[in-house]
Amino acid sequence: MIHTISNQRLTVARINEILINGMQLELSNESIDAIVKCRKYLDLKMADTNNPVYGVTTGFGSLCNVTIPEEDLSQLQYNLMISHACGTGDEVRPEIVKIMLLLKIQSLSYGHSGVQLITVQRLIDMFNNNVIPVVYQQGSLGASGDLAPLAHLCLPLLKLGEVQYNGQRRQAAELWEELGWEEIRLQSKEGLALLNGTQFMAAHAVWSLSHAERISDWADRIAAMSLEAFDGRIEPFYPQVHELRGHKGQIATAARFMEMLSGSELIAREKTHIQDPYSFRCIPQVHGASKDTITYVQDVIETEINSATDNPTIFPDDDLIISAGNFHGQPIAIPMDVLAIALSELSNISERRIYRLISGQRGLPNFLVAKGGLNSGFMIPQYTAASIVSQNKGLCMPASVDSIPSSQDQEDHVSMGSNAATKLVRVVENTERVLAIELMNAAQALEFRRPLKSSATIEGIFSEYRKHVPFIDNDCYMHPFIEESVKFILSH
Repeated sequence: MIHTISNQRLTVARINEILINGMQLELSNESIDAIVKCRKYLDLKMADTNNPVYGVTTGFGSLCNVTIPEEDLSQLQYNLMISHACGTGDEVRPEIVKIMLLLKIQSLSYGHSGVQLITVQRLIDMFNNNVIPVVYQQGSLGASGDLAPLAHLCLPLLKLGEVQYNGQRRQAAELWEELGWEEIRLQSKEGLALLNGTQFMAAHAVWSLSHAERISDWADRIAAMSLEAFDGRIEPFYPQVHELRGHKGQIATAARFMEMLSGSELIAREKTHIQDPYSFRCIPQVHGASKDTITYVQDVIETEINSATDNPTIFPDDDLIISAGNFHGQPIAIPMDVLAIALSELSNISERRIYRLISGQRGLPNFLVAKGGLNSGFMIPQYTAASIVSQNKGLCMPASVDSIPSSQDQEDHVSMGSNAATKLVRVVENTERVLAIELMNAAQALEFRRPLKSSATIEGIFSEYRKHVPFIDNDCYMHPFIEESVKFILSH
C-alpha cells in the first residue's frame, strides 16, 4: 500500500492509516517538480553575492550578519546539523519519531524550502525501511523550529547519529553501508530547512490526538457503566436540557448516554434519591467540553501539518526569499496545553466517580468487597488514581506561557511548545490509566446489582472485559489487573 506525498490535505486519521497499515511513501510528480524548481531557483540566486540571504549565505541566529564565503556554504550546513544535535533526556518513542519523518517530508514537499530532491528521497527511504532515528525529548524551545530534536532526526542523512532498525539500536554510518545508502552532501540552506520546523511538536500532537479520540470514547463508555453501578439517574441526559445550552460536545455526550443505556433495567428502575453528584450528573458538560476541545485542537494541528514551517521561505514564482517566523510554535503550543487540560479533566472527574463507587453508598459495599476489614478491596486503586490525577494537574501548567530568550537575544520570544508536547503525552498516558482503574471499579460494582442487567451495550463491554479481568472476592495482587485494564482500553 502506498501513500503519495502531494498537496492533498493530510489528516490525523490518514496518518493513523499510514502507520497502522505500514504504508510506503512516494512523492507525487507535482511534489518532485516543486522541489526541483525551488532548488534550481535558489542555486541561481546564489550567484547574486551582493544580497545576502539569511541562513543561505549568512550565519544563524545572532550571527545573521556574518557573510559566509561560497566555498564554505556546504560546510556551514554540515556544521549547523552537527552543532544543533544537543538533545538529551528520555528518547522519543519510535512511533512518534516516525510521524516526525512523515511530517518533515510533507513540509519539504511543497517546494518552498530549497532542499535537494535526493534529500527528501532519503528521508522517504528511512520511513519506508522503518529506519527510525534516535531523538531525545529535551532540547527544543519550540521556536526557530524544533532545532535539537530535528537535528537528531536528520543526522543519519550525514551518516551520523543512531537509529533503531529491526529492533536494534545501530550506528547510522554502519547501517548506511549495509543498505548501500550514500551520505547526503548538504547544499546551501538545506541544513536550515531540515532543522527549522515544528515537526517534533506536531508529531507529539498527532499521536496525542489519536489517543484523545480513544480516551474520549472510553470515558463515555466507562462513565455509563459507573452510572449504572452507582444506580444513577437518566434525567440529566435528556436532550431538552442540553439543547438549551447548545454546546455540540455536551449535546453529543448526552445523546450517546441515552443510546448506550437504552433498554437497561438498572437505569429504568425507580430511584430513591433525587439527585446524583456532579461527577455523574454533569458528565455531558464535562465530557462534552473535552470533546469540543479535541475537535478544536485537531483542526489547528491539521492546519499545521499541511504547512511549510522552515525559514527562510522561498517563493520562486514571486522571486522572493523571505526570512520570517513560520517555525514559531505558538499556534500549536497553546492548543497542546489546552488539550492536556481537556484530557486531564476526564481523569479528574473519573477519579471522583471511582471514589463514589467505593464509598459504601447506595447499597454498594465499602471498597466493593463483601468482607471489608479483612479485605481492603478497591481502597488503594483509588489512591493510585488520585496520585495520577494530582500529577496531571501539575503537568497542566501551560508551557506556552513561558519564554526564555536565546541566541544573544535575537530569538527573544519562544513558545516552549516542545515542553507542551512532551507533557501532553504524559497526560494522555495518565488519563488512560485512571480510566482503566475506573473500569475495574465499575465492573466490580456492577456485579453487586445482579440479577438486574444494564443495557446490551454496557453488558457487552462488561462481558468482554471479564475475559481479561475477573471479579475480585478477596484481596489479591491488583497491579496486573490495572495493567490488563489499560491494555483493554488500548486494544478494544
